[in-house]
Amino acid sequence: MADKPSRALVLYAAGHAALLTPPAGSAAAGSSLDALASRASCGFLTLRSPPASPPTTGTEEKSSTILELAQLLDVYDHLYPGKNAETDQEVAQVDRQELAVPKLSERFTGLRAAMVTNCPRVSSFAANLGFHVFQTNDFAALSGSSSVTKEVGVVNRAFGLLGFSDGNVQEASEFDLVFMHVAMENTSSKLGKLGMKTDLNRLEKLVAAVMEAAPIGSAISSRIHVSVILSYGSASGNKDGFSISTSLPEADSDLNLLRPRQSYTMKAGHTLDDVRLHHPILLAQWQEGVTRVDLAKGFSFEEFMKHSGNLAMLAERFLHEVAFKLWKAPKYGA
Repeated sequence: MADKPSRALVLYAAGHAALLTPPAGSAAAGSSLDALASRASCGFLTLRSPPASPPTTGTEEKSSTILELAQLLDVYDHLYPGKNAETDQEVAQVDRQELAVPKLSERFTGLRAAMVTNCPRVSSFAANLGFHVFQTNDFAALSGSSSVTKEVGVVNRAFGLLGFSDGNVQEASEFDLVFMHVAMENTSSKLGKLGMKTDLNRLEKLVAAVMEAAPIGSAISSRIHVSVILSYGSASGNKDGFSISTSLPEADSDLNLLRPRQSYTMKAGHTLDDVRLHHPILLAQWQEGVTRVDLAKGFSFEEFMKHSGNLAMLAERFLHEVAFKLWKAPKYGA
């Protein structure tokens, strides 16, 4: 535990995990993502699947990004209230525009949070939760330098909002948390594999800029808590190849009743029956002198399964864990 509250930067790369699984050998060995994973504490965040055919008011509610964000920000149960205790019937999904939950500052002791995104859906969703929203295209321009790449400009601006400037830590900051939504802009276009490479390269440049702005041994590296999270988005393919389930073959024995539940399948003491045990979010967290270093040397599902220090945590606990590092929430779990 640090002797001062951290300030957090989250890079949420929606759908980018699928880009990390090309044919063997084509992954960028020695990439910025790999370098971050080698110094970070790595693991998975499990996601919950919504009802198979939830009532919606339009196609927007089916956005995997909104579903993932709702869980990362722990408002999923407000979007999908579940079953009515009296009728045992599924309750209709709440329109995200009408979602009524306390603001982040109320939930986490005055937390000041910014969301950086170019997605209108994410913008309105985040604003409703209490984020100050910045548009990505305008964000880099506000960095004050025209001699750097867009990615470096975005990261420099984010660091400035967190009170980090010219390698120094300012006493005060405008925000405690900057949450950057990195959307896939080219993968689903006509560019094909070139588009995939472009999206992944853009993420690599962002991670490289973060590591360059907070080098090991610097004052900033011990105060900034960095989370890089990559999701798969669609989870329709190869469920067995991306499964985190470690369940044993079923045996006809009363001893099965004594088998403990994994914590990522429970919330508030209740077992969840909608947790997806495949295609989890990949998570790497780093803060010098605060986070543990595990044996993972690369940023991939296979590497995390074999060598990460953590298995999985429910995605809905993510923001609580980050808020704890910012001294805005009590520690969750042991």
